[in-house]
Amino acid sequence: MSLALRFLGVGNAQAVELGSAAAVLERDGRPLLLIDCGPEALTAYLDRYGALPPAIYITHAHMDHVGGLERAFYRSYFDASTRGRVRLYAHAALVPVLQARVADYPEVLAEGGANFWDGFHLIPLSRSFWHEGLRFEVFATRHHAPDTSFGLALRASFVWTGDTRPIPEMLSHYAASGETVAHDCGVVGNPSHTGLDDLAREYAPDLRRRLVLYHYGSEADAAVLAAAGYHVACRDEVLALRDPDPAVVVGAS
Repeated sequence: MSLALRFLGVGNAQAVELGSAAAVLERDGRPLLLIDCGPEALTAYLDRYGALPPAIYITHAHMDHVGGLERAFYRSYFDASTRGRVRLYAHAALVPVLQARVADYPEVLAEGGANFWDGFHLIPLSRSFWHEGLRFEVFATRHHAPDTSFGLALRASFVWTGDTRPIPEMLSHYAASGETVAHDCGVVGNPSHTGLDDLAREYAPDLRRRLVLYHYGSEADAAVLAAAGYHVACRDEVLALRDPDPAVVVGAS
């Protein structure tokens, strides 16, 4: 197979001009999995692919990562070909938060007769999940509060951290096989996000060479990160990925 990661947006919550931080895993040129669904991310997805994503993985429930789900519900629910078929993968700990943030309006339709989750196929998960013959692993990250944010890994291919502080203990396990690591990073860190100085302090040189940075604040910030020697993701950039470990592929020898 041929896998690639397309960055639909690379900005933080305030950098609307850079797009909501999100990516699409493509297989053989076709969209396989949307990672996060902020407002700008869904717009970018629809503009590029012309249809709803077949599946969405949610890292956490801040609105710049889930704010597109309400619009996705309406697109899905009112189309018989997609109603209830858009797979929504989320860690079980996130389900109550998602319910409270995007699904708990008294009536999702003014005329009644519908529940928010009728528009999706919600799949709660914990350590891992299978999607289209691939086994993705899920791990906790350090963002805002414990058990509220979760990264994604496809063994030997890629890791997506989502919003996070440095997580060397996680990446020593989930990025131990040469994976490309898409990592949250701004110029200056804070209690919920990684900063430039954190990378050198927390990560070994081999891992730093595999980092692709996103979720920064401006084009000027991107230039600072790039000047420090890092690969900085650009909006609509496509990264070719290594093949995953055969152990996480159905039918692989």
